[in-house]
Amino acid sequence: MARSPQNVSVSSRRPAGELAAALRAHAEHPFRPLVVGYLGQLTVLPRLGRLKLHESARKLARRVDNGTARILSATVRRDGGRWHVSFTCEVERAERRPARPESVVGADVGIKHLAVLSTGELVDNPRHLVAAHARLRALGRALSRKAGPDRRTGQCPSHCWRRAANRLGRAHARVANLRRDGLHKLTTGLAREHGTIVVENLNVSGMLRNRRLARHIADAGFAEMRRQLTYKTEWNGGRLLIADRWHPSSKTCSGCGTAKAKLALSERDHHCEACGLVMDRDRDTALNLAALAAEFDTAGSGPVAARGADQKTRARGQVAVKREPA
Repeated sequence: MARSPQNVSVSSRRPAGELAAALRAHAEHPFRPLVVGYLGQLTVLPRLGRLKLHESARKLARRVDNGTARILSATVRRDGGRWHVSFTCEVERAERRPARPESVVGADVGIKHLAVLSTGELVDNPRHLVAAHARLRALGRALSRKAGPDRRTGQCPSHCWRRAANRLGRAHARVANLRRDGLHKLTTGLAREHGTIVVENLNVSGMLRNRRLARHIADAGFAEMRRQLTYKTEWNGGRLLIADRWHPSSKTCSGCGTAKAKLALSERDHHCEACGLVMDRDRDTALNLAALAAEFDTAGSGPVAARGADQKTRARGQVAVKREPA
């Protein structure tokens, strides 16, 4: 049994027809949320009653009717001027296999391209926040000119301030939805196609300290991409391998394996002095990540790529712990 949340939008309009059987079932368990209706267009929530869904939940309704899913709880939240209900369910999932179980792909995430795969595919970075930056600034300036709340004097916000705040919230929610939709499409395609996916264990919090790139790094959503790959590879019968944070994937030549001592961020091409290979550094990193899967397979109980320590070794006490992939 695996728990999987499903988000659908909810409006407060009442349904036209009466669903007597579903309401009788709800009367027996008044504190259990239900998804009912011929097309799954209706939900019954405790205290709130019957609510019409903007998006169809017929897939979840069929699973509940067939006994392959059980709704445990429902969470209602408001985001960007819209109401959403999230169902936590226990679902019996059929065993799946990727389309290419033996395929190994390395994915190097970045800013210029959201992901560079070892297969040579380049995934463009849409940069939704940059595209909406001018509108967000205009809405933010408009909000600052309105009479907002003041905790010191107890002043309540004006109606114009509330409308401006709602406009700004909807604009931010649209950027987040566009980013989330693109990441879901990318990670779903990778998990369904390849049996093994190798990514890096990036220090995102440290990368955000660069004030020149912080906005672009946050807009890309590196951590969200890894989070989605973690559970989607499990759903589709694949595996996700996390390269060690200190593994020199960018400095290593994918042709001969020679590692450079230093590689500046401004150097976008990898020039190997040993074999003369010249390749885009992101593609070279993706190839090194894909080759790292063989070391995971031959390492026995743990990966051979583990290096470094989570903390500095003390003068007396425990020995430094190896950093294993999460």
